Amino acid sequence: MDKHEVLISVKKEQTTMKTSLDIIVRPTEIDVNGHVNNAKYLEYLEWGREEWYEAGDLRYDVLKQLGVQTVTVNININYRKECSQGDRLTISTEPKSVGRTSYVMLQQIHNKEGELCADAEVTSVAMDPHTRKSRSVPEELRRLFPS
Repeated sequence: MDKHEVLISVKKEQTTMKTSLDIIVRPTEIDVNGHVNNAKYLEYLEWGREEWYEAGDLRYDVLKQLGVQTVTVNININYRKECSQGDRLTISTEPKSVGRTSYVMLQQIHNKEGELCADAEVTSVAMDPHTRKSRSVPEELRRLFPS
């Protein structure tokens, strides 16, 4: 795999969609302590969520047509193992639950040895782009969550 290549695999089970995104830690993601900076993990998780939306055919332009934006309102992250330059990581994303206006996703970052490096529970809200207020989660997004 090329150092900058991103591999994507998507797995659908019943009505629940799970995705995984493979990345390689780059030198610019390392902090003065010689490992991935804690803020970078949040970025990795964002990449994983964006991949999940795209795999569900919910790119930004599609969400815009549906009259919705998604806003992350809470992230609870556990840092389990440090990651270093050159590490190959897999970011997995799966839906946990959906309410009227919000939804929760579970994410994990594993290294190539399968060790858990970080896990997170991410809450997002569906927002009307014009009123900037929460709105109901559209059916196109809701269908990707377990019933």
